[in-house]
Amino acid sequence: MRRVAPPLARRGNALHAGAWWLWALGLATAASRTTNPLLLGLIIGVAGYVVAARRTNAPWARSYGAFLKLGLFVIALRLLFSALLGSPLPGAHTLFTLPEVPLPAWAQGIRLGGRVTAEQLVFAFYDGAKLAALLICVGAANALANPARLLKSLPAALYEAGVAVVVAMTFAPNMVADVARLRAARRLRGRPTRGIKAILQIGLPVLEGALERSVAVAASMDARGYGRTAQVPPAVRHTTSALTLGGLLGMCAGTYGLLAAEGARYGLPVLLLGLVLALAGLRLGGRRSIRTRYRPDRWGLRAWLVAGSGAAVAALLVRAGTLDPDGLQPGVVPLVAPTLPLWPAAAILIGLLPAFVAPVPPKEASQ
Repeated sequence: MRRVAPPLARRGNALHAGAWWLWALGLATAASRTTNPLLLGLIIGVAGYVVAARRTNAPWARSYGAFLKLGLFVIALRLLFSALLGSPLPGAHTLFTLPEVPLPAWAQGIRLGGRVTAEQLVFAFYDGAKLAALLICVGAANALANPARLLKSLPAALYEAGVAVVVAMTFAPNMVADVARLRAARRLRGRPTRGIKAILQIGLPVLEGALERSVAVAASMDARGYGRTAQVPPAVRHTTSALTLGGLLGMCAGTYGLLAAEGARYGLPVLLLGLVLALAGLRLGGRRSIRTRYRPDRWGLRAWLVAGSGAAVAALLVRAGTLDPDGLQPGVVPLVAPTLPLWPAAAILIGLLPAFVAPVPPKEASQ
């Protein structure tokens, strides 16, 4: 049987940027439901494999390594705070004892130094690993989704807020690319790239480039008519505000009802009603925007598969939390080795689907 390979990514068949974000948010939701380091490592591995298979050479695609380093830094910082500030978690395995700093009476319940146990460090590691996995999932979406294409797909009512978010999202990748470029230039000139002096000499050109980029972005936004709005009747503005606010409140109340056992009966209807009201408010709010779209991105079958794989991972991990809570939340007191639950691990592997169905970037097809 002939194997059907994914097509080469072109302008017409590029995957919708929102599909990548929905996939990554699904993995992040799954990571938020567990502290098992084996499952968290599997989620990070799935995200890393998809990024390696489908990212391009764009500046935002090269920021994934920075998110990995940020995740390791978060884990190390969490362990350091646990050792210095202590933990109310009881533990029987003392690793070492730090000098304890006496605190006044009004600071009761807080300590600096003292006994450090294996249980509290393992608990801190599990907690830090969960936060690191969340950051890495967001980094995967940032490396795969083109922020400019994502901005094109936003509703007209959210366009101005979306521009601010996109500019903020592209700041870190562009800064990482500038740092890498300047370090490579210094190595070619035989100058050091490590140490305080080198950091200071690299930081000034990076800040200068960020300022120049900000001026260029502001000029291009002004040339394209950013911030100009159409005149709408006051009744439409008031109706838009009421629908949007009511919809958001309904979505919050419905979500709370779904999470709380006593509100499960009304949670889903209120959530759906709030969603409908919010969409209606966004639809009316779009009348104020006078922007046009050139060749908007299409949401095709491959986008459904990518987004659906992330949603499936999230749904199955949420279900696993009710059926096998001990497998997803390994115990610390008493200290036990975490085990790998089989069907939650198999559910996480569904997140690999984008690596086989998403269009192949040109750099991959040329090899």
